[in-house]
Amino acid sequence: MAAGRKRANGEGSIYKRTDGRYVGSAFVPVVGGGRQRRYVYGRTRQDARDALDDLLRKAATGVRRPLKRATVGEYLDYWLDEVVKPELRPTTYAGYETMVRVHIKPVLGRKKLDELGPADVRHLLAVLREKETTGHGGGRRTLSKRMVQFAHAVLRNALSNAVREELITRNAAKLVKMSNPEYDVGTGLDPIAARALLASITEDRLYALYVCAIVLGMRRGELLGLMWDAVDLDGNRLVVRQSLSWVNGRAVLQPPKTRTSRRVIPLPDVVATALREHRKRQDDERADTGDSWEDSGFVFTTRRGAPMSPYTLSKYWRDLREKAGLGTLRFHDLRHTAVSLLLALGVPPHVVREIAGHSDIKVTMLVYAHGSLAEKKAALDKLGKALSSELP
Repeated sequence: MAAGRKRANGEGSIYKRTDGRYVGSAFVPVVGGGRQRRYVYGRTRQDARDALDDLLRKAATGVRRPLKRATVGEYLDYWLDEVVKPELRPTTYAGYETMVRVHIKPVLGRKKLDELGPADVRHLLAVLREKETTGHGGGRRTLSKRMVQFAHAVLRNALSNAVREELITRNAAKLVKMSNPEYDVGTGLDPIAARALLASITEDRLYALYVCAIVLGMRRGELLGLMWDAVDLDGNRLVVRQSLSWVNGRAVLQPPKTRTSRRVIPLPDVVATALREHRKRQDDERADTGDSWEDSGFVFTTRRGAPMSPYTLSKYWRDLREKAGLGTLRFHDLRHTAVSLLLALGVPPHVVREIAGHSDIKVTMLVYAHGSLAEKKAALDKLGKALSSELP
């Protein structure tokens, strides 16, 4: 648009404030129905014009802006559809959407967004702490502390966006203190138990998957999303570049959990050998299946070559765990095993972090770096001997 041309009806207007900033304004459709004047700002007239054109372009393509007097529920729907869904992973969106729909909106949904205060947020958290849900065994239990923390985090993130969009002046959730999230430490296996487990399942069709989990510390989604074109058995390395999740009953490929989760992992002989044997087994399954084989390209698949869902893998793991007498050990604890054993072997934490794909070395150290009872006793024995030698 040429500088200085008067904007036509529907194109909004631009003016200069007394502080030197430029303001653009226009009426746009809003969540909750109707139209509302919205404002954009710029250091120069051109900046304001560009921002205003972007606002009008989004309005013309059906991107509805939230009404200032919208309810919390109306705003959260807008935030999920227009902010979360385009920017975040499908599994993240699914988790946020479920939290909003099932837990937050029933309590705060009818509250006016600009009237939401810290007391309302505390009320939400109090309700959730007492709320019952159905556990895996079918029994009733209250929401976990981590789920309550997650609800607070989702609401805080949503309200931060509302502040950025100048719908509200403060973030009520930020004014309510929550304890820091607790890391789920897990148990893991010691070296003897890990060796015994692998030795007992060499004939399992997913033996190579368990080897990769225990030795390489790969996440479940990374294993299920691993494709043969990312595995170099001649160069003994693989590339973690995607993760497979199941959203609404469908397989979804997405980037790994964090930026540092994209990584190249060298393959020790035990892993390379297991993967070679697995490829032979998969070739046999392909030959037996014939035309109904699905050539998906994934390393770990169903018996017909289709991508394997996390739920199927979890079922396989529960059956294997029961046969091996591993109690309630989770599949994720195999990753925990890899990281803990690497640290116990004296591998530098920054190397372990790169192998595991942790975003922060604090996670590597705080969550996984814990000694066994025997190691703790040996350390305290050393201290006891050192002190006793100095005593009369």
